[in-house]
Amino acid sequence: MQRLYDFLRRHPTGVDTFWAVLLFGISVMSTAVQEEAGQEVRGTRSAALVVPVVLLLCLVIALRRRMPEKMLLLAIGVGVAQLVLDVSTTAANFAFLVITYTVAATGARWASRLALAVGLGAAPLAQLRWPENDSSILGTVALMIFMTVPFALAWVLGDSIRTRRAYYEQLEERATRLEKEREAQAKVAVAAERARIARELHDVVAHNVSVMVVQADGAAYVLDAAPDQAKKALETISSTGRQALAEMRRLLGVLRTGEHQEGGEYVPQPDVEQIDELIQQCRTSGLPVDFKVEGTPRPLPSGVELTAYRIVQEALTNTRKHGGPNAGASVRLVYFDDGLGLLVEDDGKGAPHELYEEGGADGQGHGLIGMRERVGMVGGTLDAGPRPGGGFRISALLPLKPAH
Repeated sequence: MQRLYDFLRRHPTGVDTFWAVLLFGISVMSTAVQEEAGQEVRGTRSAALVVPVVLLLCLVIALRRRMPEKMLLLAIGVGVAQLVLDVSTTAANFAFLVITYTVAATGARWASRLALAVGLGAAPLAQLRWPENDSSILGTVALMIFMTVPFALAWVLGDSIRTRRAYYEQLEERATRLEKEREAQAKVAVAAERARIARELHDVVAHNVSVMVVQADGAAYVLDAAPDQAKKALETISSTGRQALAEMRRLLGVLRTGEHQEGGEYVPQPDVEQIDELIQQCRTSGLPVDFKVEGTPRPLPSGVELTAYRIVQEALTNTRKHGGPNAGASVRLVYFDDGLGLLVEDDGKGAPHELYEEGGADGQGHGLIGMRERVGMVGGTLDAGPRPGGGFRISALLPLKPAH
């Protein structure tokens, strides 16, 4: 049964053609029966006129879904011809109701309005053309109204079907749009998470590896002349590597949500208090750093503390990369009532222009770009560029309240 239903849905014109043939047979048979019975009929019953009219009206039924507007115009033309040629109504005139419903449901708006107007006028015109001989004026009016009701109902039914289809299409379109928006939001969230992890990995790897390279070069240089210094450099390399591995383990743990590693929780996010350890590490690696804290230290939002730590880390890493062998740096941490200020300066030869003029991109596509993104996420401001007296300067202001 389901297969038959699916077949009929796939071939609507075939179904309409079947009903058109059936309607043609009924119309011809009813006309023949009336003639044989000698019943009194209104209008001509000439086969030369009746058969073409019936055929055209059945054609309207057969092609109503393929070309509803054209079939409506054809039906109107056949109706006008019936009035002019005095071909009274037959069973085939049921096609007027069908095409009225079809156009109201699926046709253009102008065709729907035209079908309503013609349908409301069809019954009065038919009564005026073929009036009842023994009917009073009141009876004729009542008959007109009674015959007009089916046309109005057909149009109302078709228009309600159109409205329901449009509503369902709107729901489907909205559901599709929401699904696409959810997919887009998921992609944006994934991209943001990847960018965050990339920034973290860049900061961790760039800083710690640069320390390890400096210490390894120093150890190789003094290996024979000063074994104690070489040993100390190797110890620094070892501790720095462990710290880098611990931070990378924490970052990779983000990608394994829900899994619990043996040995406890991951390493916590760096904060402002660890800046002192960071600077001690830089000093150990041979970079002199002057560090001062102004204002009253107090707990800060975790996002602000992590951003401050990463800015100092990246700035000192850039000093080692671009400042030259004799460069020194200074770090100022200032606690304001409504924010945290950072000032990192060095007296080296300065960073390449593309590091700050091209948006802060270094060889890996991060650097100052990562700084600006971090500062932007907490609603702060960052200024980076060469110092008037030489060297490089990075200034940042991190508000305590996030930007809205």
